Amino acid sequence: MLTIIIRSIIIYFIVLFIYRIMGKRQLGQMQPFELVLTLIIADLATIPMAEVSVPVLHGVVPLFTLVVLHFLLTLLTKCSIVLSKIISGKPSIIINPKGIDYNAMKKLNLTTDDIFAAIRECGYFNISQVQYAIMETNGKVSVMPKSEFAPATNADLNLQVDESFVPIILVSEGKILKENAKIAGLDEMQISNLVKEKGNGSLKKVLLLTVDQAGQGYIQMKSGEGKTFETQRLVSA
Repeated sequence: MLTIIIRSIIIYFIVLFIYRIMGKRQLGQMQPFELVLTLIIADLATIPMAEVSVPVLHGVVPLFTLVVLHFLLTLLTKCSIVLSKIISGKPSIIINPKGIDYNAMKKLNLTTDDIFAAIRECGYFNISQVQYAIMETNGKVSVMPKSEFAPATNADLNLQVDESFVPIILVSEGKILKENAKIAGLDEMQISNLVKEKGNGSLKKVLLLTVDQAGQGYIQMKSGEGKTFETQRLVSA
């Protein structure tokens, strides 16, 4: 039993390492060859964990072989458009200004229900609202609505809006994130004073504290509601 536990731990960390170096794509974002590799890796990993008679090395070698294969295929798809189309496929237009492309629908083995479900996920409930719908190589559908059904933007309404900034997390669950504090150009004493001033509590009681380059902040204590505040602009962020 102890052997199985140890083998399982070893394989777990190896598979975790493999997925980390392969990237952070979700299943729905994977290309076909990436999804196939993921399924094979998951299947191969169970063999040395469950079969004590199989050496761990016999399970590890195929796993790293697939990783090398993954990087080779990724490199090939980047270097050659032709190979990219062969390996990953190419996007297909399933809805055009004339309506649903029946030939494309059949080629992709889709039904009208599939198409309606896909455009509903994009926020459109009628084919007449869609100018183009494209089936991407990862199976997702991208929709370009007709102009009269497209969401209005600030540019369309001639609105002047302030520039947006990504907030920097300074404190998370009572702990100062030192790397983020360095990016924001703040030291621990300044952050502690900010907590006392805006949160009326100690650092350990902070659930979340963020600030952005424009000086907009957000603080929430573990036992209270979150609130926004203004502080000095961050120079180094």
